[in-house]
Amino acid sequence: MQPIYLDYNATTPVDPLVLEAMLPWLRQGFGNPSSDHSYGHDAKQAVAKARAQVAACIHAQPEEIIFTGSATEANNLALLGLARCLGAPSRLLISGIEHPAVSQPARHLAEQGWELQELAVDGQGLLDLTAARTQIQPPLALVSVMLANNEIGSIQPLAELAEWVHQAGALLHVDAAQALGKIAVDVAALGADLLSLAGHKCYAPKGVGALYVRQGIELGSIQFGAGHERGLRPGTENVAYIVGLGMAAELAQRQLGVEQERLRDLRDRLHQRLGQAIPGLELNGPPQQRLPNTLNLSFPGVSGAELLAAAPEVAASTGSACHAADAAVSGVLAAMGASPQRARGAVRLSLGRYSTADEIDQAAAALIRAWQACQAS
Repeated sequence: MQPIYLDYNATTPVDPLVLEAMLPWLRQGFGNPSSDHSYGHDAKQAVAKARAQVAACIHAQPEEIIFTGSATEANNLALLGLARCLGAPSRLLISGIEHPAVSQPARHLAEQGWELQELAVDGQGLLDLTAARTQIQPPLALVSVMLANNEIGSIQPLAELAEWVHQAGALLHVDAAQALGKIAVDVAALGADLLSLAGHKCYAPKGVGALYVRQGIELGSIQFGAGHERGLRPGTENVAYIVGLGMAAELAQRQLGVEQERLRDLRDRLHQRLGQAIPGLELNGPPQQRLPNTLNLSFPGVSGAELLAAAPEVAASTGSACHAADAAVSGVLAAMGASPQRARGAVRLSLGRYSTADEIDQAAAALIRAWQACQAS
């Protein structure tokens, strides 16, 4: 029997409708979009349709979408591409809970002479806006803050932040990898100048992502080759995967309202069942201002790794899958000021499109049994 999958923030299965849309481009539609014949024209039209679908999902224009191989690549292109365009080092701010796909390129820029500073978060993983206001001052080139955190689900108040960033003459980059399909993403409402998306977080395959680049923003290419994707991402387009991302974006937009409510109800059901049986269980992250699918809990008297090992019926994680091999305490929880004991006991339970109420009840029972067994050992 397959474990109950509660790790949707790590990756999602490919939606059957996404796969259906992709298959023709893996079979007979194999043309190169740059070719000047019917095979190429068909592929070019398919890429253009997907570009329009992704743009519509985030309320952008199609020409503002650059397809990439992942959100990590999109993040690198945003930070390093801006630095390449500017030439001389400047000042960069990132939040203290950014994904390594942002924090590592930022540190690379620091090694190249950029001044890198972190924006603090509070005990719920939300930006300390009072402190941020004092830091967002010229000289400043870029502020990079994720819309929704991958570990605790906190949703940042970016609209207010964007106003300060633009007043300082800087640009705002938003890592929205975890947001698409879970909450509304509107680049104008967010005030985003650059915004990164991940296919495999929203039921498209791994190996495709996108970067929104607001009209008028110039980036320098960090790869070299032919002039694909406005010269910012050279290499023949991966038509099938791009089509998959387009369909995933369309489905995300179509199902958002209903899915938000359903996931929130299931998440709260899981929290309630666990809380009733486990005294001292603690929520990591804000009670309200978080993703509807994400539940990060600290289990008392046990490490998250020990708990999950004792509950093989549940497929979940203790933090970000992207750096799970690092045995150190979660950097997100550390930035929030969590005690070592609380951070040690943290487990991330993230629900998704195929989670059911019956699965949630079974997962809660399995985790309760596992916690009780760990306490007795």
